[in-house]
Amino acid sequence: MKELLKRSMTGIIYVFLLLAATHLSSDAFNFLFLIFGLICIFEFKKIINLKGYYVFVVYLFLWWIFIYFTIHSDVIDLLLGLCCATNIFLIVNLFNPRPNNRSKAQMFFVTLFYIGGGSIFLTMIPYQVNHFAELLIIGIFILIWVNDSFAYLVGKTIGKHKLFERISPKKTIEGTLGGLVFALIAAYILARCSGELNMIRWLILAVVVVIAGSLGDLIESMFKRIAGVKDSGTILPGHGGLLDRLDSLIFAAPFIYLTLQIFGYVS
Repeated sequence: MKELLKRSMTGIIYVFLLLAATHLSSDAFNFLFLIFGLICIFEFKKIINLKGYYVFVVYLFLWWIFIYFTIHSDVIDLLLGLCCATNIFLIVNLFNPRPNNRSKAQMFFVTLFYIGGGSIFLTMIPYQVNHFAELLIIGIFILIWVNDSFAYLVGKTIGKHKLFERISPKKTIEGTLGGLVFALIAAYILARCSGELNMIRWLILAVVVVIAGSLGDLIESMFKRIAGVKDSGTILPGHGGLLDRLDSLIFAAPFIYLTLQIFGYVS
């Protein structure tokens, strides 16, 4: 009971921070996710045993450039391509039963574009053409939370077939499908309540969020399993590290941003 209360209180504070920063101002939102990105990089560096602080410097430089100064889509597309390529590399590595040892240089770039780049694109998502789309980013948070919650509940209730036992023994196919179904229901409700996207686009976005988010969760689990640790950190009592809470969002962010850009081109 004490552990459940601790988890609940931490979860409430975490959600309150996200929603408060989103509603307060775009600068508050930017600052919160800058700090979140730094913490996630710190936790990931510990997991993969990456020494030095150069990755923080490069991340801060890229964050500042892309959040406040970049107006040329070609430059954004370059970062997006690097982030998506890094994530695809990690997906391929996920299915390799014997992952090769990676050099420190490779781990530096993985940290920069997987964690750092994901945090940057997560921050950029609500910046639409003429406004800061707070309902859009809140909707994406909701899709992630609904997927994670119902994947756990459905998997715990009726889950029998393992999804990826080598990496995450508790995840089931039934749980994953349950998370997807309830995320689609949430997307339907968001389409009825929010004018940011139409029905079809919310449903497509839900599928992208669920698939990419689930892969992101598995990839972080892969790194933790290699390192022999249960959690990425201890900053969130009862929940582990911040990366444990944001792994799905950070990995999915470049793909979500790409999906929104495609929506813009076909509108």
